[in-house]
Amino acid sequence: MAEEKKSILDDFKVVQGESQKSGRVFKLAIIGTGWIADAYANDINKMDDVEVIALADLIDGKAEKFAKKWGWEGKVNYYPSHKELIDAEKDNLDGVIVSTYNRTHAECSIYALNAGLNVICEKPMCVTLEEAVEMRKAEKKSGKVLTIGFQPRMDPNMKKLKAICESGVLGKIYYIQTGGGRRRGIPVPFGTSFIEDKTAGIGAMGDIGCYSLDMVLNAIGYPKPLTVTGYVSDYFGKDPEYIGFKERNHPEYADKFGVEDFAAGFIRLEGGIMLDFRIAWAMNLDTSGDTIIMGTKGSVRVPSTECWNGSIGGPMKIYTEVAGSQVCTEVPVLPPLKEGNFAAKIRAFLKAIEEGGKAPVPTDQIIINQAIIDGIIKSSKAGKEVEIDIPEI
Repeated sequence: MAEEKKSILDDFKVVQGESQKSGRVFKLAIIGTGWIADAYANDINKMDDVEVIALADLIDGKAEKFAKKWGWEGKVNYYPSHKELIDAEKDNLDGVIVSTYNRTHAECSIYALNAGLNVICEKPMCVTLEEAVEMRKAEKKSGKVLTIGFQPRMDPNMKKLKAICESGVLGKIYYIQTGGGRRRGIPVPFGTSFIEDKTAGIGAMGDIGCYSLDMVLNAIGYPKPLTVTGYVSDYFGKDPEYIGFKERNHPEYADKFGVEDFAAGFIRLEGGIMLDFRIAWAMNLDTSGDTIIMGTKGSVRVPSTECWNGSIGGPMKIYTEVAGSQVCTEVPVLPPLKEGNFAAKIRAFLKAIEEGGKAPVPTDQIIINQAIIDGIIKSSKAGKEVEIDIPEI
């Protein structure tokens, strides 16, 4: 237990910045000033060693309003595109935050990497496996850090789940069930960027499904996927009577809806592991089920959350057999990080820049996450199981 406490405490200190400040001020730019950029700005404003010096947004005047909201007027330069920002500011920057539409994650990240800049790209990594491959190639060629914005990785309970799986207490892992979602939660409070194909490209899987996939895949070491049988639907998003559209007086959103509001997949992983995945923006259930990781010596149950919040829905339970008796061990929920998972995500990115280390959420893992999402969509369109082939890069 002493070693475990030390590990958790060390992680906590990194988030607080106790072990990394060296008098350096990191200069960053934000590409895309939508609502997720607000989360970055909120935490960056609490960090005295980080300065945002440039903003880019395609919508005229949006970046200026964003700067005013966060007290950055007169401190940042504004640009109408990621290319103009990077071309003008690349010599002044330590890195860029890509918080644009899903459809432009790859384009913006690749351009920044090619310019010699470190990148933190919001989730999902991109839309297709082909895009993910090009991002990996650009990253390796540049030698810079490219990390993907999966802040739940920073949560102590997620780290505990990984520790449980790595401890051997479960034996050989052979079956995983994961997913979750919302009873009514198609994200339209900020307009239609999440639901239109031209901006989002993928729906529930890109918004929250990638988190649940990362939770279990990271816990078991990200084995490669081999095949997938996938299914997607849009019954709620295509319904003009959907309550979320009616509440906002926008029944026409149903006509604009171009992504999935529900997805499911049955994925064969290396090592003889079967992954049963389902995710929903809307469904006639309170949950599609807890996360379950089953092994030959034990299994662990992770309670679902009402909506993905970066942690777990309650104490995890480990089911094992001890001296012929069936035993259930409850794992107490660990307290959240004081500064939050999002701040920890930013701090981990800065630490990788400063030390020249590996990205905290590396693309050699998240490309697998993206390949599964891509495979589910391709399988659903084909109406059959498809193979997943991730090229060596």
